[in-house]
Amino acid sequence: MKVYKLTVFEQTGESLFEDSFEAPSDEEAKKIGKGILEEKGYEDHTHRCASPLGKLILFHP
Repeated sequence: MKVYKLTVFEQTGESLFEDSFEAPSDEEAKKIGKGILEEKGYEDHTHRCASPLGKLILFHP
């Protein structure tokens, strides 16, 4: 399992939410990340989810 990092930002650049989670693949991490964003109500905020290697799995400006 790999550890992915999900971060949500305000328009001002202020960090609103940060979490790490494990997933077996980038595709699964994308699904999990989207689920967390929807659950927390952050799907329309600026956010990113990065893999352990720094690859952006999810990004919304």
